[in-house]
Amino acid sequence: MNKEEFDQLNVFGLGNPNDAYAEYFTGNSYLNPITKTENGISFANVTFEPSCRNNWHIHKSKSGGGQVLICTAGYGYYQEWGKEVQKLSPGDIVVIPANVKHWHGAQPSSWFSHIAIEVPGEETSNEWLEPVTDEEYNKLDN
Repeated sequence: MNKEEFDQLNVFGLGNPNDAYAEYFTGNSYLNPITKTENGISFANVTFEPSCRNNWHIHKSKSGGGQVLICTAGYGYYQEWGKEVQKLSPGDIVVIPANVKHWHGAQPSSWFSHIAIEVPGEETSNEWLEPVTDEEYNKLDN
């Protein structure tokens, strides 16, 4: 999906370059907060340029926690450690339990956007791990 077509479908907007987390991404991503964290639950629109993906990571929590992704525009991937990759399309919802190693990002030929919802929990934190290598990524069924 090209950028012009994607921009028409990305109803929550591109936002700003995701500079605060750029070291944990391969490629460029953008962040558009929808709610304020101090309101109790965080919703943010995250946009990935084609082939952009985040590193493997874990949403740690003593209880509760995790993340929910609501795919809104373009086409992406989600993968849990040791499992096959899932292709993502608008309308798909991914519930990521706490303490599960995973990554997500755009397919090579498409921009991709999802709303990321941080699930409240006890003693939550994110642990950023190794990048998804180009070799791993390029082996995916595109």
